[in-house]
Parts: sequence; C-alpha cells; structure tokens
Amino acid sequence: MSRHADLTQVLDRGAVAIIRASSGELLVDVSKAIYAGGLDVIEVTFTVPGVLDILAQTKRELGDKILLGAGTVLDTESARAAILAGAEFIVTPTVNTDVIDLCNRYDKLIMTGAFTPTEVLTAWEAGADIIKAFPAFVGGPAYLKALHGPLPQIPLMPTGGVDLETLPAYLKAGACAVGLGSSLVTSQMVEAGDLDGIQKLTAEYMGKIKELRKG
Repeated sequence: MSRHADLTQVLDRGAVAIIRASSGELLVDVSKAIYAGGLDVIEVTFTVPGVLDILAQTKRELGDKILLGAGTVLDTESARAAILAGAEFIVTPTVNTDVIDLCNRYDKLIMTGAFTPTEVLTAWEAGADIIKAFPAFVGGPAYLKALHGPLPQIPLMPTGGVDLETLPAYLKAGACAVGLGSSLVTSQMVEAGDLDGIQKLTAEYMGKIKELRKG
C-alpha cells in the first residue's frame, strides 16, 4: 500500500499494538492473535532480541493482512534495516530528524516520539506523519488536550499508560489513535503463551474504540 493508505489505516483503526518482550519466542504467534482480535496495525520494538528476524518472519506469514512496523528505532541504520526486513512504518521514542528524513526518502510512514510543544512542532515540521505523545501517562489526557490547543493540526497518538480505563479520556482529548503496549500485550500473557487471552483483550479494546467513536 501507499504511505497515505498506511496512514489512513492507522487513523481508521485508532490503535497500534506494541509488542515488547524479553524474548522473541512466540511473537509471530502474538501478532497473529492480535490480528485475530481485530487489530491489523502492529509494531515490534527494537528492544526485542532478534527483532529483524521476527519482522521478516511476521511479514512472510501474515503478508498484507497487517500493517507491520518497527518501534523504539533510535537511528537511521536501525530504521533502514527494519524497512529491508519488511517494516512498513517506523516509530521512534524521540525526535530524530535523520530518521524522519530516511522514512521520507523511502516513502515510509513515520511516527515520531515527542512530548513538549517544541518537540511536537519540530517533529511535525520535519515531516513526521503522526506524533507519538510519549510518555503519555506523565501528563495524562489533560496534557494531550493542552497540546492540541495551540497545535490542532497535528495528529497526536498517546503512548505509555493508555489502558481500558484511560482510553475514553484520551480519545475525548483528541487522540488520533492510541499506542497499546503492556496494557494489551502483557509480559505474563506472552510468557504463558496465552494467545487466546491476547486475542480477547484485543477484541475488547477494538470494540471499546468503535463504541467511543460512535458516541
């Protein structure tokens, strides 16, 4: 798909599943469980051992069924390696304009981590598609709403501390989507191989997002 179509898919789904684990074992199956639960935008972080192999295997097995991305990308070398392994979008925890430039060069969706108004605007003006408001729990929904005051044109995706309890407030505060990490893919579920639990929790989140958007 095109970068524009990828962006539209993220905004339409309203969520990005973030897979972060101490072991790469079962993570392809975790992606399949998330997809079965109704979410087809999935990020695997660079903190996972063997992340490039996992990206490549996930891409081989799920193909175009999901929009696959790489997260916690800190430099251009990692970003390029992720793209070559099959990542269709890149997520950074900080503002790195070199990574933004690389994604623009390869026409790949880029979600840049930022927190202050200056960081948010810097990332946006550098060419980021979505600003990952991180760590969101520090300021909460009120802070996200405050950011939107002077910067209403910038799509903000709160990440870090978003769960079923805080989800309504973040969407009400203007989140274009939310990043769902440990609240969706818990370490306990991954270690136990609880794929059914991950699928059911994903379905619960997606149902909640649809319900809140209708309301």
